[in-house]
Amino acid sequence: MITPEASIIDVELTTNEEIETSKTYKLGEKIQGFVNGLEAVKQAIYKVLNTERYECPIYGFSYGIELESLIGKDPIYVQIELKRRIHECLLRDERITNVDNFQFETTGDEMLCTFDVTSIYGNLNVSKEVTT
Repeated sequence: MITPEASIIDVELTTNEEIETSKTYKLGEKIQGFVNGLEAVKQAIYKVLNTERYECPIYGFSYGIELESLIGKDPIYVQIELKRRIHECLLRDERITNVDNFQFETTGDEMLCTFDVTSIYGNLNVSKEVTT
């Protein structure tokens, strides 16, 4: 007969919290080779900031950024929301540790947003233009 004390199994689980490689295909007019490190992060930022959230069924609902809903809104509102939305979509990437130093320049109905991205591979200065 098995007693309750004898039926307890002692299992020790270990986890490895390694960040997977950032090696990915290099995008351009043609896919040519691979990129890694900071160049892969730069490419990932470009892709996420140029993908309208919920419009591409191949991506999950958390991928991309919502920009179309900012069209026609007050420029001050657009600045606040754009900063929040950029933070939200970029900080999902485990390679990106910080997004800051936002600057906005409005010309007509176009707004240019520039900001700094800190990643585990280095720093980038990024810009995104939106229609207000």
